[in-house]
Amino acid sequence: MRHVPSSLVGVGLYTPAEAGRLVQVPAGKITRWLRGHDLKGRYYEPLWEPLVDLGDDGIFLGFRDLMEVRVAAAFIAKGLSPQKVRRAIILAREIIDDERPLSTTRFRTDGRSVFLQVAEENGTAKLIDLFKQQYAFREIVERSLKNIDFDDAGTPARWWPLGRTAAIVIDPSRSFGAPIERDSAVPTEVLASAARAEGSVERAALAWQVPVRSVRRAVAFEAELRRRKAA
Repeated sequence: MRHVPSSLVGVGLYTPAEAGRLVQVPAGKITRWLRGHDLKGRYYEPLWEPLVDLGDDGIFLGFRDLMEVRVAAAFIAKGLSPQKVRRAIILAREIIDDERPLSTTRFRTDGRSVFLQVAEENGTAKLIDLFKQQYAFREIVERSLKNIDFDDAGTPARWWPLGRTAAIVIDPSRSFGAPIERDSAVPTEVLASAARAEGSVERAALAWQVPVRSVRRAVAFEAELRRRKAA
C-alpha cells in the first residue's frame, strides 16, 4: 500500500490510473497533460502543474486536478486541442486569479471573458470567445461542474460522481479523496471487495458493521465504473 503523507489530508491523492478510473479519461492521456510530452520533434508543455509533488515517485493528482481534468477532457472531446485548452487556462488564471480555474464557479460565471488565440492569419492572432462558438463551451462547463459542492471561495470541495441520490461522495478531506459511501464513510472499493469475498452484501455488511444499503451502493458504484470503462 502506498504511504500517503499527512500533508495531503484535505488535498486528495490519485495516480493517473486512479484518476482515469473516476473521470473516464485514459491514464496515459492524463500523464501527458500533466507532464508534457514530445511528438514528432515538438515538445508540448503540460496543461498545468499538478497539485501534488512527491518528488521522483511519478505523476500524482490532487482533488482539484481531478476536477480540472473533467472540464479539460470535455473541452478536448468537443474538438479543442490540448494546447488551446492550455492557453485558455493561462488566460483564465489572469481573470479568475486561481491556478486551476476551469473547475471554479468563477470560471462558470466569468468565463465569458476568456478568449483563445486559435490561429495566426497573415501574422495577426485570431481570437475567439469560448462561449460564443459552436462547441457550446458554457454548456460543457455547466455539465462538468454538476454534482459538485463548492466552498465559500467557489472552489470544489466534494464531488458526487453519480449524483447525490447514489450516496457516493469523493471528498479530499476523507479517505484521501477515495470514493466513499456517504452513510458509512467506508471506501467503495473496500465494501465491494468485501461483498465479493463474503459472497453476499448482507455478510459484508455484518463484517463491516454497516447498513446493507451501504454495501449495495458501493457495489453498484464500482459496477458502474467498470461498465463505463468497458463502454
